[in-house]
Amino acid sequence: MRDIFEDIFAGEPASPMESAQRSMRPALRRRFYEEAAAGEKLEEGYPVLLDGKPVRTPAGRRLAAPTLALARALAGEWQAQREVIDPAAMPLTRLANTIVDGVAAARDQVAAEIEKFLGSDLLFYRAERPERLVAREGEHWDPVVDWAREHLGALFVLTSGIMHVSQSEHAVAAAVRAIPREPWRLGAAHTITTLTGSALLALAVAEKFLDPETAWAAAHVGEDWNMEQWGRDEMALARRAARHAEMRAAATVLALIPEPDARS
Repeated sequence: MRDIFEDIFAGEPASPMESAQRSMRPALRRRFYEEAAAGEKLEEGYPVLLDGKPVRTPAGRRLAAPTLALARALAGEWQAQREVIDPAAMPLTRLANTIVDGVAAARDQVAAEIEKFLGSDLLFYRAERPERLVAREGEHWDPVVDWAREHLGALFVLTSGIMHVSQSEHAVAAAVRAIPREPWRLGAAHTITTLTGSALLALAVAEKFLDPETAWAAAHVGEDWNMEQWGRDEMALARRAARHAEMRAAATVLALIPEPDARS
């Protein structure tokens, strides 16, 4: 059974866009199990079981979640598969595989990638015109920037246009302290950061200042504006739907794994 799991998920793309493209491949494994469920807690956490047998990640590790609720959510994704097992329809499992096989052993590197976004976050770079777009960006983005200043102690500099603006080391360091260190929450925050182009949006979701849908809307202010002016881009919307599924999976992880009592 381990070989089957490795064949299903091995080489899964990290990019949601690439994932959506690969999902068009016709060679999908037929469903080979009757029931998916969460098992009793083990050292690794609560395992996902198919007909009582553990699911393995592409690297051969046991797929186990730190909370029963998350394990049940993962099992529900497997149970929802019909005649075939479609990895493109299993964003939570793909994220879990990434966390178990990669993030858990590379927390410093993953946190450093989030930190890089804090130097040039989407929310820092505002449109110069038209006024309605400027106002819309302010409506969606200003509350998050204000929250970072008041809640995290991070005072960031905003600019108009694309000219790079340097952020103070103090502001970046203050925000870095909010980056989750628990591997699952860290992996989820990294996913939201890369999907939205904003570490601040990811941190705001992780700390429950923003709900995921509000953060998603904030990340697409410019794209939505352009479509309002020039019409819908169906290909862009299809890619966006694939990314949105990844966003919801990351938000599920953050919702089902409690925040630690204190940041480390």
